[in-house]
Amino acid sequence: MKKYTLILVQLLLATLVCAQNRAPLDELKADPRRAYGTDYPYPMEAVALTKAPSGYKPFYISHYGRHGSRYYWNSMLYRELDSLLTTAHRRHQLTAEGEAFYTRFMAAKDELNAGVSELSDLGWQQHQFIARTMYNNFPEVFRKGGNVLAISSLTGRCVLSMSSFCQELVQCNPLLEIREQSSRFTLDGVVPGDRQNPVAHPAVPKPKPRYEQHRDRFKSDDTLGERVIRRVFTSTDSLPGNMQRIGSNLINLYTSLPNIGHDGMMGTIITDEEIVNQWESANLGTYSWLFPDQYVMIPILQDIIRKADAVLDGSSDHVADLRFGHDNCLGPLTILMGINGADRDPEDPYEVKNCYQNWETSMACNMQLVFYRSKKQPGDILLKCLLNGQEATLPLPSDRFPYYRWSDFRQFYTARCSSL
Repeated sequence: MKKYTLILVQLLLATLVCAQNRAPLDELKADPRRAYGTDYPYPMEAVALTKAPSGYKPFYISHYGRHGSRYYWNSMLYRELDSLLTTAHRRHQLTAEGEAFYTRFMAAKDELNAGVSELSDLGWQQHQFIARTMYNNFPEVFRKGGNVLAISSLTGRCVLSMSSFCQELVQCNPLLEIREQSSRFTLDGVVPGDRQNPVAHPAVPKPKPRYEQHRDRFKSDDTLGERVIRRVFTSTDSLPGNMQRIGSNLINLYTSLPNIGHDGMMGTIITDEEIVNQWESANLGTYSWLFPDQYVMIPILQDIIRKADAVLDGSSDHVADLRFGHDNCLGPLTILMGINGADRDPEDPYEVKNCYQNWETSMACNMQLVFYRSKKQPGDILLKCLLNGQEATLPLPSDRFPYYRWSDFRQFYTARCSSL
């Protein structure tokens, strides 16, 4: 009876935590830029954490982080807008707001084109912040120095994010020995689906979220693109590109600008309130994009388990294992692991926002698994999961949330990986 009472208490606590921390529409009111979704710049704010249970001390951290803020990932956005605005300016088809936007865009054009997909200064600062926060939150892990392995995708913005993070850790404690590696040999632990990954994996299912069968239930206002176009152009006759593409480009530029220090470039052509109003529809799109690749990320989860096993059995002396990749890896991994209920896969499209919010896959988003050892019983290992610095739920039993037993974690996720 006591066992069942503990389980019920745990479930109740988890429900209360979710209800308190996962009210997405309230979070949007507090910070409208969350509606930018995967373009949301990582919030560099301190977060209070739950004190470890008596007698437990952190000793190891396993981490996966997305690269920090960057210029837009695809050069087509800047090139198409350059052609569009130049043509409209020459033909006198811009409104007064459009002309002001054109002037600011042209002043920044060379920078934008040169910076395509590159890490911005803000992106570098985000990883410095996350590294120092990790060090300050868990000083016991790093205080005596020790070895750290950091691996990255082959993409430059990820390599630089890794470099920023690791340099900051060494600034915190010069006794740390950090090996940084960006190579095909380590892709399986960070971007397993990369075509250059030498490890061949069998094809895995690519499921669609169940809500898509009932997408017609969801009513959305898709007129923002049209409204924005009317604010920029007096006429779109003979301009390059179709209207849907033009509207999408303008919205994508707007949400990407804070990542590169050009927040005011578009003036009042679009407002945060309008982005908030279309957020739920955009969130559904992100969930549909990330959901199918969750099984592709099994090698990352297996890498997490394997490296933690090595630390626990003494064959590895790492105090931390760090991974630096992309949103299209960490997002599906979040779903695979069911962090904060992201694996719930509801049928009702209006329920999706309650299990996944696309700002959790923001620029520099990260997951940290922090391992704790009991002083009295060294084999008694707990862990907790942080998503973007905040304590997160896992689909595991726990009588002291946010802490879970490593044995439960290992058994549950090993079985999940094997079953898939």
